[in-house]
Amino acid sequence: MTVGLNLSKHAPARLTSLTVDKFLKSKKNLSKPSPKLWPNDAQLRCPLPVNNQQQPPSILQALESCTNFNHFNQIHAQLHVSGLLEQPRVASRAIRKLCNHLNSHSHAILVFDCVKEPDTFLCNIILNGLLNSDDPVSALSFYHEKMVGKFVEENQYTFPLLGKICAEIKSLKEGQKVHARVLKLGFESDVFVKNSLIRLYSVCGQTESAREVFDDGSVLDLVSWNLLIDGYVKNGQVGIARELFNEMPERDTFSWNIIIAGYVGVGKMEVARDLFERMPFRDVVSWNCMIDGYAKIENVSEARKLFDQMPLRNVVSWNTMLALYVRSKKYINQALTLFDRMMERGEARPNSASFVSVLTACANLGRLDKGLWVHSYIENNNIKCDVLLSTALLTMYAKCGAMDLARDVFNNMPVKNVVSWNSMIMGYGTHGHVEKALDMFIDMEMRGQIPNATTFISCLSACKNAGKVLEGWWCFDIMCRVYEIEPKVEHFGCMFDLLSRVGLMEQSNELMSKMPVESGPALWSALLSICRASSNFELGKIVAKRLIDLEQMDIGPYVLLSYIYSVEGKWGEVENVRKLIKDRDLSERSASPHRRTIIYSMLMELSVKLKLSYGDSIGF
Repeated sequence: MTVGLNLSKHAPARLTSLTVDKFLKSKKNLSKPSPKLWPNDAQLRCPLPVNNQQQPPSILQALESCTNFNHFNQIHAQLHVSGLLEQPRVASRAIRKLCNHLNSHSHAILVFDCVKEPDTFLCNIILNGLLNSDDPVSALSFYHEKMVGKFVEENQYTFPLLGKICAEIKSLKEGQKVHARVLKLGFESDVFVKNSLIRLYSVCGQTESAREVFDDGSVLDLVSWNLLIDGYVKNGQVGIARELFNEMPERDTFSWNIIIAGYVGVGKMEVARDLFERMPFRDVVSWNCMIDGYAKIENVSEARKLFDQMPLRNVVSWNTMLALYVRSKKYINQALTLFDRMMERGEARPNSASFVSVLTACANLGRLDKGLWVHSYIENNNIKCDVLLSTALLTMYAKCGAMDLARDVFNNMPVKNVVSWNSMIMGYGTHGHVEKALDMFIDMEMRGQIPNATTFISCLSACKNAGKVLEGWWCFDIMCRVYEIEPKVEHFGCMFDLLSRVGLMEQSNELMSKMPVESGPALWSALLSICRASSNFELGKIVAKRLIDLEQMDIGPYVLLSYIYSVEGKWGEVENVRKLIKDRDLSERSASPHRRTIIYSMLMELSVKLKLSYGDSIGF
C-alpha cells in the first residue's frame, strides 16, 4: 500500500539552478542519526557491483568536490549525456552528494529514477536522508513506491531505518508489516533490527510486543535494555521498568537517568532521590531531572539546593529554576535575581525559554525597566522572537501599562495566537481603554482567530471595570450563542459584578435563574467568594442564600452570610443565621477549616461593632 506523500509533487520537472535554489531554501539541515540505534553511513553500504568500465576521473572528482547546485547541475548533465548515471556506483555517489551535502532529496529521487536496476544501497541512502530531514512520511512513500515497487529487497540496514520511520509517524500497522518482513527474510537476530522494533512497539504503546521482541532469545546489547526500560517508563509502567532495571547485567548513565525520570514522572521523589544518590556517575541530565522533579511538586528549597550543588549547569538547569520561581508567586523576585546571576556568570547563554520566564516575572512585578532591558538584549543579540516569546513580551508591556509598546510588539508579530490577542484585550481593559479592548476583539474575529473562554473573561472584565452594561451583555451573548462556550464562574462573576455595580439587581437575579442547574454548589461558592472579594454585599446575600438552599449542611455560606450582615450592622439577621446554624447542628459537624472561618467572622463582627461605637480612631 502506498502511504502518505506523492514524491513526484516535491520534485521539480528539471534540474536548474533556479528550481534547486528555491527547493534548497525550503529544506532543513540534516542531523546525524544516533550511532547506537541506527546504522551509520558505512553500515548503509552494501557491496558495489564491479564495473570494468573506467569512469572519467575528472567528472567523479568534480562530483566529490561539488558544493553548490549550479556546479552539480553541470556535472549531472555530463553524467546523464555520457550514460554513466545509469551505473549504480556513479548514481550512488550523486545521490549521496544530494542527500548528505546539498540536502535535496527530491533531486536524489530523480537521479534514482535514472538507474535501470537500483540496488539496496541506493534505497538506504535516500531512506536515511529523508528520515534525517524530518520527513518520515515521504520516506515511507519512497519505500512503497520505489523500493517495493521496483522489487528491491531490504537488507539488515534497511529495517532499522523502516522501524524508525514507523515509530516517527506512530504507525503500528506499517510497523507490523515491517516486522513481518524481518521475520520472512530472517533478520530478527540482528541487534540493530531488534532495537528498532523494540522502540517502534514502545512508541506505539505496545510494550507487550516490545517485550516479546526483547525476549526472543537472540543477542541483546545495552541499548536493547535501555530502550525497553524507557518504553515501560513512557507508558506509565514504572514498576515493571524498575524490575528490568534491577536485572540489567550492566548500566550506563542513560539507564539511571531513565529510571529516575520514571519515578520523577509519577511524583515519587524519595525513590528518585535514593537512586540519584546511588548513581556511580551523574551527568547534567541527572541533575536537571531531579531539579525538574522538585519543581513539579513546587519544593523550591530542595530544587535550589540541588541547583547550587551542580558541578556544571546548562541552560535547561537555569530555565527550570527560573520557571519554578515564576510559578511560585512568593519567590518571583528571586527569578530576576537568578537571571542576573546567569548573565554575570556566563555559564549558559539564555534562550527563548529563559526570556519568557523573566518577562513573566517582570509582568507580575510591574518591572517595566527590567522588561525594557530584556527587550533590548533580545534585539541586540538577534534572538528569534517566536510567537511564545513575542506574546510574553507584549503581555509584560500590557501589564505594566505600556500599551503603545505592547501594540508595537503585537503589530510586528508575523504569527499571532489566541493568547497574543487575549493579552492585548486584557491590557486595554485593565488600564481603562474599554473601547480599544472591544475594537481589538472585533478585529480578532475579522482576522479569523477563534476566541476562547479567556478572551471573553478579558472582554467582560473590561466592560465591568468601565461599567459598560450593554457591551457586557453583548459579549456574554455572543460567547454563549455564537461560540457556544459554556460560561464559567469567572464569566458569571464579571456579569453579576457589572450588573450589581450599576444597581441592576433584577437583571442579576434574572441571570442567576438562567444558570445551569448542574453547575451545582461549586459554582455558587466561587461566585460567593467573588462577591466577598469585591465587597459586593447585595449580590453576596443573594448568592449565599441560593447556596444554602443547595447545600444546607455546609456551614460556609452561613458564615459568609453572617459576615455580610455584620458588615451592614444588621445584628438581628446575624442572630437569625446563628440560630439556623444551631438548629441544624452545623457547629457540631464543622471541620476545623470551618471553625476557623467562624472565628474570623466573629472577629470581623467585633471589629464592625467597635467601629460603630468608637469610630476609626481605634485603628481597626
